[in-house]
Amino acid sequence: MHEADFDVAGKTAIVTGASQGIGESIAKTLAAGGADVAICSRSMDRVGPVADEINDADDAAQALAVECNVREREQVQNLVDETVAEFGDVDILINNAGGEFVAPFEDISANGWETIVDLNLNSTVHCTQLAGEVMREGDGGVIINMSSVNGQHAAPGESHYGASKAAIIRLTETLAVEWAEDGIRVNCIAPGLIQTPGVAETLGIDSEDMPPREETDRRIGYGEDIADVAQFLASPAAAFMNGETVTVKGVPRAGNSMSQDLGLED
Repeated sequence: MHEADFDVAGKTAIVTGASQGIGESIAKTLAAGGADVAICSRSMDRVGPVADEINDADDAAQALAVECNVREREQVQNLVDETVAEFGDVDILINNAGGEFVAPFEDISANGWETIVDLNLNSTVHCTQLAGEVMREGDGGVIINMSSVNGQHAAPGESHYGASKAAIIRLTETLAVEWAEDGIRVNCIAPGLIQTPGVAETLGIDSEDMPPREETDRRIGYGEDIADVAQFLASPAAAFMNGETVTVKGVPRAGNSMSQDLGLED
Protein backbone atom coordinates (compact mmCIF):
# COMPACT_ATOMS: atom_id res chain seq x y z
CA MET A 1 0.00 0.00 0.00
CA HIS A 2 1.24 3.47 -0.88
CA GLU A 3 1.74 5.88 2.03
CA ALA A 4 2.03 9.61 1.30
CA ASP A 5 5.47 11.02 2.09
CA PHE A 6 5.41 14.54 3.52
CA ASP A 7 8.81 14.12 5.19
CA VAL A 8 11.38 16.95 5.16
CA ALA A 9 13.60 15.53 7.91
CA GLY A 10 17.30 15.96 7.26
CA LYS A 11 16.78 18.71 4.69
CA THR A 12 18.12 22.26 4.88
CA ALA A 13 15.79 25.14 4.10
CA ILE A 14 16.29 28.88 3.65
CA VAL A 15 13.22 30.92 4.58
CA THR A 16 13.35 34.65 3.87
CA GLY A 17 11.27 37.19 5.75
CA ALA A 18 10.93 34.80 8.66
CA SER A 19 10.80 37.16 11.63
CA GLN A 20 7.00 37.08 11.77
CA GLY A 21 3.83 36.14 9.94
CA ILE A 22 3.87 33.57 7.15
CA GLY A 23 7.65 33.22 7.06
CA GLU A 24 7.87 32.50 10.77
CA SER A 25 5.11 29.90 10.49
CA ILE A 26 6.85 28.19 7.57
CA ALA A 27 10.20 28.12 9.36
CA LYS A 28 8.71 26.64 12.52
CA THR A 29 6.68 24.07 10.59
CA LEU A 30 9.67 22.87 8.56
CA ALA A 31 11.83 22.74 11.68
CA ALA A 32 9.15 20.74 13.51
CA GLY A 33 9.25 18.36 10.56
CA GLY A 34 12.98 17.83 11.01
CA ALA A 35 14.46 20.31 8.53
CA ASP A 36 17.26 22.63 9.57
CA VAL A 37 16.27 26.19 8.71
CA ALA A 38 18.28 29.29 7.91
CA ILE A 39 16.00 32.26 8.49
CA CYS A 40 16.55 35.92 7.77
CA SER A 41 15.15 39.40 8.04
CA ARG A 42 16.65 42.87 7.95
CA SER A 43 16.90 42.93 11.75
CA MET A 44 18.69 40.36 13.88
CA ASP A 45 16.71 41.64 16.86
CA ARG A 46 13.56 40.42 15.12
CA VAL A 47 14.70 37.16 13.55
CA GLY A 48 17.04 36.04 16.34
CA PRO A 49 14.24 35.24 18.82
CA VAL A 50 12.50 33.06 16.21
CA ALA A 51 15.68 31.01 15.79
CA ASP A 52 16.09 30.81 19.57
CA GLU A 53 12.55 29.47 19.96
CA ILE A 54 13.19 26.78 17.36
CA ASN A 55 16.55 25.82 18.88
CA ASP A 56 15.04 25.64 22.38
CA ALA A 57 12.32 23.24 21.24
CA ASP A 58 12.86 19.58 22.07
CA ASP A 59 11.09 18.28 18.97
CA ALA A 60 12.57 20.47 16.23
CA ALA A 61 15.69 20.65 14.10
CA GLN A 62 18.16 23.53 14.24
CA ALA A 63 17.77 27.13 13.15
CA LEU A 64 20.33 29.70 12.00
CA ALA A 65 19.40 33.38 12.09
CA VAL A 66 21.07 35.69 9.58
CA GLU A 67 20.57 39.42 9.22
CA CYS A 68 19.93 39.97 5.52
CA ASN A 69 18.27 42.59 3.34
CA VAL A 70 17.19 40.43 0.42
CA ARG A 71 17.22 43.48 -1.87
CA GLU A 72 21.02 43.49 -1.57
CA ARG A 73 22.60 40.71 -3.63
CA GLU A 74 25.83 40.61 -1.60
CA GLN A 75 23.85 40.09 1.59
CA VAL A 76 21.90 37.26 -0.03
CA GLN A 77 25.18 35.64 -1.06
CA ASN A 78 26.31 35.85 2.56
CA LEU A 79 23.02 34.22 3.65
CA VAL A 80 23.60 31.32 1.28
CA ASP A 81 27.26 31.00 2.28
CA GLU A 82 26.43 30.95 5.99
CA THR A 83 23.72 28.36 5.41
CA VAL A 84 26.09 26.04 3.54
CA ALA A 85 28.82 26.55 6.14
CA GLU A 86 26.42 25.71 8.97
CA PHE A 87 24.32 22.92 7.46
CA GLY A 88 26.31 21.74 4.44
CA ASP A 89 23.76 22.30 1.67
CA VAL A 90 20.58 24.05 0.52
CA ASP A 91 17.70 21.68 -0.29
CA ILE A 92 14.71 24.01 0.02
CA LEU A 93 14.33 27.73 -0.67
CA ILE A 94 11.21 29.63 0.44
CA ASN A 95 11.11 33.09 -1.15
CA ASN A 96 8.74 34.68 1.34
CA ALA A 97 10.15 38.18 1.95
CA GLY A 98 8.02 40.95 0.49
CA GLY A 99 5.96 44.02 1.19
CA GLU A 100 3.39 46.48 -0.07
CA PHE A 101 1.62 49.77 0.51
CA VAL A 102 -1.75 50.90 -0.77
CA ALA A 103 -2.06 53.76 -3.26
CA PRO A 104 -3.81 54.57 -6.57
CA PHE A 105 -1.60 53.93 -9.58
CA GLU A 106 -1.36 57.63 -10.46
CA ASP A 107 -0.04 58.45 -6.97
CA ILE A 108 2.76 55.87 -6.89
CA SER A 109 6.12 57.56 -7.30
CA ALA A 110 8.92 56.08 -9.34
CA ASN A 111 10.76 55.34 -6.11
CA GLY A 112 7.68 53.72 -4.56
CA TRP A 113 7.18 51.49 -7.59
CA GLU A 114 10.83 50.48 -7.72
CA THR A 115 10.90 49.77 -3.99
CA ILE A 116 8.03 47.28 -4.12
CA VAL A 117 9.24 45.59 -7.31
CA ASP A 118 12.74 45.37 -5.82
CA LEU A 119 11.49 43.90 -2.55
CA ASN A 120 9.05 41.40 -4.04
CA LEU A 121 10.46 40.43 -7.44
CA ASN A 122 14.15 41.30 -7.55
CA SER A 123 14.79 39.79 -4.12
CA THR A 124 13.21 36.55 -5.36
CA VAL A 125 15.60 36.66 -8.33
CA HIS A 126 18.65 37.22 -6.09
CA CYS A 127 17.76 34.39 -3.71
CA THR A 128 16.77 31.98 -6.45
CA GLN A 129 19.90 32.52 -8.54
CA LEU A 130 22.31 32.27 -5.60
CA ALA A 131 20.66 29.42 -3.67
CA GLY A 132 19.81 27.77 -6.98
CA GLU A 133 23.49 27.68 -7.89
CA VAL A 134 24.10 25.48 -4.83
CA MET A 135 21.20 23.23 -5.77
CA ARG A 136 22.27 22.93 -9.41
CA GLU A 137 25.83 22.03 -8.46
CA GLY A 138 24.52 19.47 -5.94
CA ASP A 139 21.60 17.09 -5.93
CA GLY A 140 18.86 19.53 -6.89
CA GLY A 141 16.18 20.83 -4.56
CA VAL A 142 12.87 22.61 -4.19
CA ILE A 143 12.10 26.30 -4.63
CA ILE A 144 8.82 27.75 -3.40
CA ASN A 145 7.99 31.32 -4.38
CA MET A 146 5.39 33.41 -2.61
CA SER A 147 2.97 35.24 -4.87
CA SER A 148 -0.50 36.46 -3.90
CA VAL A 149 -4.10 36.30 -5.06
CA ASN A 150 -3.46 39.91 -6.05
CA GLY A 151 -1.00 38.61 -8.62
CA GLN A 152 -3.80 36.56 -10.16
CA HIS A 153 -6.52 39.17 -10.64
CA ALA A 154 -7.12 42.91 -10.56
CA ALA A 155 -5.94 44.56 -7.35
CA PRO A 156 -7.06 48.21 -7.24
CA GLY A 157 -4.77 50.26 -5.02
CA GLU A 158 -2.00 47.68 -5.30
CA SER A 159 -0.90 47.85 -8.94
CA HIS A 160 2.80 47.74 -8.03
CA TYR A 161 2.30 44.83 -5.65
CA GLY A 162 0.04 42.93 -8.05
CA ALA A 163 2.44 43.41 -10.96
CA SER A 164 5.40 42.11 -8.96
CA LYS A 165 3.45 39.12 -7.67
CA ALA A 166 2.15 38.28 -11.15
CA ALA A 167 5.72 38.32 -12.44
CA ILE A 168 6.69 35.80 -9.76
CA ILE A 169 4.10 33.36 -11.12
CA ARG A 170 5.54 33.63 -14.64
CA LEU A 171 9.08 33.31 -13.27
CA THR A 172 8.04 30.17 -11.41
CA GLU A 173 6.64 28.56 -14.55
CA THR A 174 9.71 29.40 -16.61
CA LEU A 175 12.25 28.16 -14.06
CA ALA A 176 10.31 24.94 -13.60
CA VAL A 177 11.06 24.18 -17.24
CA GLU A 178 14.63 25.50 -17.36
CA TRP A 179 15.83 23.83 -14.16
CA ALA A 180 13.94 20.54 -14.29
CA GLU A 181 16.99 18.81 -15.79
CA ASP A 182 18.97 19.99 -12.74
CA GLY A 183 16.62 18.13 -10.41
CA ILE A 184 14.96 21.31 -9.13
CA ARG A 185 11.22 21.69 -8.71
CA VAL A 186 9.88 25.27 -8.65
CA ASN A 187 6.36 25.98 -7.43
CA CYS A 188 4.45 28.93 -6.09
CA ILE A 189 1.87 29.72 -3.40
CA ALA A 190 -0.69 32.51 -3.80
CA PRO A 191 -2.11 33.33 -0.36
CA GLY A 192 -5.30 35.22 0.19
CA LEU A 193 -5.91 37.23 3.34
CA ILE A 194 -3.73 35.80 6.11
CA GLN A 195 -3.60 36.86 9.75
CA THR A 196 -0.23 38.59 10.06
CA PRO A 197 0.80 41.45 12.38
CA GLY A 198 0.20 43.95 9.57
CA VAL A 199 -3.23 42.60 8.73
CA ALA A 200 -4.15 42.38 12.41
CA GLU A 201 -3.25 46.04 12.86
CA THR A 202 -5.17 47.13 9.74
CA LEU A 203 -8.29 45.07 10.39
CA GLY A 204 -8.18 45.11 14.17
CA ILE A 205 -8.56 41.33 14.31
CA ASP A 206 -6.98 39.88 17.44
CA SER A 207 -5.86 36.28 17.59
CA GLU A 208 -8.71 35.37 19.92
CA ASP A 209 -11.19 36.69 17.34
CA MET A 210 -9.89 34.43 14.59
CA PRO A 211 -12.20 31.64 13.42
CA PRO A 212 -10.83 28.15 14.12
CA ARG A 213 -8.89 26.42 11.34
CA GLU A 214 -11.53 23.71 11.28
CA GLU A 215 -14.15 26.21 10.10
CA THR A 216 -14.75 25.96 6.37
CA ASP A 217 -16.42 29.33 5.85
CA ARG A 218 -13.35 31.51 6.33
CA ARG A 219 -12.11 34.57 4.45
CA ILE A 220 -8.98 34.92 6.58
CA GLY A 221 -6.34 32.29 7.18
CA TYR A 222 -3.57 31.47 9.61
CA GLY A 223 0.12 31.45 8.79
CA GLU A 224 -0.01 27.72 9.43
CA ASP A 225 -2.46 27.34 6.54
CA ILE A 226 0.30 28.51 4.21
CA ALA A 227 3.06 26.66 6.07
CA ASP A 228 1.30 23.32 5.65
CA VAL A 229 1.04 23.85 1.89
CA ALA A 230 4.72 24.86 1.78
CA GLN A 231 5.77 21.66 3.54
CA PHE A 232 3.67 19.62 1.11
CA LEU A 233 5.32 21.29 -1.89
CA ALA A 234 8.77 20.79 -0.33
CA SER A 235 8.16 17.10 0.32
CA PRO A 236 8.30 14.00 -1.90
CA ALA A 237 4.48 13.99 -1.84
CA ALA A 238 4.61 16.83 -4.40
CA ALA A 239 7.15 15.08 -6.65
CA PHE A 240 4.91 15.45 -9.73
CA MET A 241 4.13 19.13 -9.13
CA ASN A 242 6.34 21.58 -11.00
CA GLY A 243 5.64 25.09 -12.23
CA GLU A 244 2.32 25.25 -10.40
CA THR A 245 0.73 28.02 -8.36
CA VAL A 246 -1.35 26.81 -5.43
CA THR A 247 -4.01 29.34 -4.39
CA VAL A 248 -4.84 29.34 -0.67
CA LYS A 249 -7.61 31.85 -0.03
CA GLY A 250 -10.51 30.17 1.73
CA VAL A 251 -14.04 30.39 0.39
CA PRO A 252 -14.16 31.69 -3.21
CA ARG A 253 -16.13 34.89 -3.62
CA ALA A 254 -16.93 36.78 -6.82
CA GLY A 255 -14.75 39.86 -7.13
CA ASN A 256 -12.82 38.89 -4.02
CA SER A 257 -9.57 40.80 -3.53
CA MET A 258 -7.37 41.65 -0.63
CA SER A 259 -8.24 45.34 -1.05
CA GLN A 260 -11.93 44.53 -0.64
CA ASP A 261 -11.26 42.36 2.39
CA LEU A 262 -9.25 45.17 3.94
CA GLY A 263 -12.08 47.61 3.34
CA LEU A 264 -10.01 49.74 0.99
CA GLU A 265 -12.64 49.93 -1.77
CA ASP A 266 -16.04 51.64 -1.76
